[in-house]
Amino acid sequence: MENVNIAVLKAKLSHYVKTARRGEIVTILDRDTPVARLVPYTDGVDLLPSRAPERRVADVRLPRLRSRGIGSLEVLLEDRAEDR
Repeated sequence: MENVNIAVLKAKLSHYVKTARRGEIVTILDRDTPVARLVPYTDGVDLLPSRAPERRVADVRLPRLRSRGIGSLEVLLEDRAEDR
């Protein structure tokens, strides 16, 4: 795996695309902090891990609407207290 800062990537993009084409992963850094990866393309293979949802969207309980007399912080704290 190779690391490259954004400025160098911009200046030598073709080189890093060829690196990925050879099968190597290139980690893109912004001020020495990893922010993205340039990975080889594989047809039909999803490289990002995924998992099945734990529950259906219809089963998600939404918080009750409140009158204007209460702030968002109070609603958040009350909602968290109900989940315990």
